[in-house]
Amino acid sequence: MKTGLRFLLAMFLMLAVFVVTNLLFPPVTPDPIPEPAGEAARPQAGEADVRDEVGVDQPFEAPRDDDPEQLVTVETPLFHLTFSSRGARVRSVRLPDYESFQREGPVELVPDGVEGVLGATWLYGGGADSVALDRYPYTVSPADGIRLGEGSGPRTLTFRYDYPEGRFFSEIRYTFTPDSYLVQVDGELPAVERSALFVDLGPGLAINELQESEDWRAMAYLGNHAEDGTRSRLLSRVDEPEVVEGPLRWAAVKSKYFVQVILPGDGTSGGYLTAMWAEPLPVEGRASVQAASPVGDDGSYSYRAYLGPIERERLVAIGDDLEEVNPYGWRVFRPIIRPLVAVILWMVRVLHENLLLGYGWVLITIGVLMRVLLWPLQRKAMLAQVNMMSVQPLAQEIKKKYPNDPQRMQQETMKLYKEHGVNPFAGCVPMLIPMPMLIALFLVFRTTIELRGESFMWLPDLSAADPFYILPLTLGASMFLLQFIMYKTSPAQGMANQQMKMMMYIMPVFMTVLFWRWASGLNLYYVTVNLATIPQQILIAKERRKMQAAGSAKRGR
Repeated sequence: MKTGLRFLLAMFLMLAVFVVTNLLFPPVTPDPIPEPAGEAARPQAGEADVRDEVGVDQPFEAPRDDDPEQLVTVETPLFHLTFSSRGARVRSVRLPDYESFQREGPVELVPDGVEGVLGATWLYGGGADSVALDRYPYTVSPADGIRLGEGSGPRTLTFRYDYPEGRFFSEIRYTFTPDSYLVQVDGELPAVERSALFVDLGPGLAINELQESEDWRAMAYLGNHAEDGTRSRLLSRVDEPEVVEGPLRWAAVKSKYFVQVILPGDGTSGGYLTAMWAEPLPVEGRASVQAASPVGDDGSYSYRAYLGPIERERLVAIGDDLEEVNPYGWRVFRPIIRPLVAVILWMVRVLHENLLLGYGWVLITIGVLMRVLLWPLQRKAMLAQVNMMSVQPLAQEIKKKYPNDPQRMQQETMKLYKEHGVNPFAGCVPMLIPMPMLIALFLVFRTTIELRGESFMWLPDLSAADPFYILPLTLGASMFLLQFIMYKTSPAQGMANQQMKMMMYIMPVFMTVLFWRWASGLNLYYVTVNLATIPQQILIAKERRKMQAAGSAKRGR
């Protein structure tokens, strides 16, 4: 392969790691979503007309402003929830293990001004009628809430509403365990055929990151289809009502590090969600998202709600590919990237928990380890490059000899390569082999919650930008040094040599600007990789000079 082509390929691969993964791996926009087949596909707003069909002989009247509202709290070691008796909604979800960088105290998942999540609208009669269950004044038991400590058994918070002068009722039971972010939800409604429950996931999550743009860029709704896999859509792109038809294994809304998920059933009986519904809101970057859970003919229903961090190990344990709420890369690449991500996170966990290394040192260790592991491939690519350059004078003679016969020129060139044991692709393949791992490392260190809030040396938070910009400047300087060594020792000549000289000045500036506001943990990893590469590049340069000298002496004889 020509030096110029090899140079272009190397640039393409570098951009694939540093740029393309950032620009081309956002949440994947789904195919055009079909309009609902009928009004049954969406919940209807406004007051509901609950008719004799379900045993109620007068319209539902919305609660007055002066109707009492009771707030009930549920506290476990993992989260603190505040419920409202009005609609049995979750008004607040606080995660004490995670600090919010936008307000004092722990992370809050419910945005300010939102009445709550997990409120529900009941559709019955094939969707012809609906009841806004999240507007009823429920009674709560136990009235003083629930407190769960380590080792406690499961506890249930029950909400009950009985319609006056009628047989209509609604009962909702939330069951909690101390060691899980999962909430089991079971309910009872009047027995009606062809009914469904639209559960409110809210307008997205509250902003909790120091750099608000990080959360806004990740704010999306997702659905895991039983056949088509996970698809996601940014809330900011929802500009008209959208329906995602089931069967769905789960439905979710997420920010960069946290997620609210609805899963069907109790985890043992299977089943699917029937649809998702998203509708634009007048607030920029927000959209109302609901998930449809089936209701049995006997009026019973059940689903699970996960309200917590995007912590891969926990999500994997739940099943149904729930870890895909944070999909890594394009769908076509996920079968390759996914196992590598698991290996990388396993390495992070072993280094941190077993070897007791801080996360900053974990990043440095992995960066050095990657360069050590990739050294044989890098050296092999270098040797192939030198071998290729050694036959270039003979290849040029063939071009001059057959300028008007491209087929003969190619035949003679391939014959030359075969006689000298040169593989024109040998310098490229070693560069391609580690690419999936490099991409996986990029994606993991950019989004893993393990780095959130972790300090290292002068860095207060490895998930946020370097406040003093030391790392992006060091990244640029180390990139320049690497490019300088490559330029001074490269066998390339002519135009290829000029290209390398140009890139020696452009690439460091480009990389510094690109990484200027990226997470300091990601910067720390790439700075480590560059610094660990410098001695390897010097060794390669020395070996290259020896091989070039030996080749020149051989041709001179």
